[in-house]
Amino acid sequence: MNQTIDVTRAAVRKPKPLDSELGFGIYFTDHMALMEYQDGRGWGTFRIQPYGPLTLDPGAAVLHYAQAVFDGFKAFYGQDGVVRVFRPQKHMERLQRSSARLCIPSFDEQQALEATLALVELEKDWTPKTPGTSLYIRPVIIATEPFLGVRPARSYLFYIILSPVGSYYPEGMNPLRIFVSDQYVRAVEGGVGEAKTAGNYAASLFAGEEAHRAGFSQVLWLDGVHRRYIDEVGTMNIMVRIGDEVITPPLSGTILPGVTRDTTLTLMREWGLNVSERPIAIDEVTEAAHNGTLREVFGTGTAAVVSPVGELVYRGESIVVNDRRIGELTQRLYDAVTDIQYARVADTHGWTVAIT
Repeated sequence: MNQTIDVTRAAVRKPKPLDSELGFGIYFTDHMALMEYQDGRGWGTFRIQPYGPLTLDPGAAVLHYAQAVFDGFKAFYGQDGVVRVFRPQKHMERLQRSSARLCIPSFDEQQALEATLALVELEKDWTPKTPGTSLYIRPVIIATEPFLGVRPARSYLFYIILSPVGSYYPEGMNPLRIFVSDQYVRAVEGGVGEAKTAGNYAASLFAGEEAHRAGFSQVLWLDGVHRRYIDEVGTMNIMVRIGDEVITPPLSGTILPGVTRDTTLTLMREWGLNVSERPIAIDEVTEAAHNGTLREVFGTGTAAVVSPVGELVYRGESIVVNDRRIGELTQRLYDAVTDIQYARVADTHGWTVAIT
């Protein structure tokens, strides 16, 4: 569909931060896109208006029952001066699946995509130009009906905001030190682990803060039943290279189906690598470290793309990975994905959408 999007421009524009000052998720652009849903009428149409506070009733369902989903993807300033959004269709598909799991009414993915691209086009001057920086895109859907009672809400707000960002990790692409938690769990099969919903992130905060205080960058989650099989690392999917096999946990309902995960799996299979989506126990990783076959461990995600892991600490034992150096495959994947994102090479997969 080609919807008509009403645009109300901001009367006063914000000063844009220097690329070197960005951090992650600190600054927001001048405008946002919004659309409402009302039971009986369905979704309305998107409009773009100045960025500003939302007005919510204190009884709004999202504040009490966490009926909220979101996604995150990026636009990049290419070396040819063109701004491109990376795999937006795939992210809208995932937002749709998350919505279904939270009983949020389905939306028109093409309509949401068009609104996103229109917003990015309006704000493309906010896209930072330094390599490693990008314009982060955050679509969100929340339940707005004011009521106290556990049932799906009857009204919703879909909004999209943009944030110019630098590196997700202040230390840059340096191998991370990860704590393996067998006390706390992120998700269990049959739960909402595969949905990008606010509650999953709230559930991860306590263990994450404990790990940070102990000097770790992130937590490696184990499965919620056996506390044995690896799940996710922080907010990323995880991959382990043992010998000639690259292993990542399967999409069994407990982990987020990452778009960067899909991107890197696609590339590795095209390169002819032996890639497996199968359960992998932390004991298998430990044994590989002991016998010298553990070659690389890395996380994949929108925020950081590919993050090398230099050390895992499990039950007091330090598992050093590749002498705490960035692995060859980790670096190759990072370079391959970012080369496409910044238009340093041709996008032969059709993953990027140019903003003209």
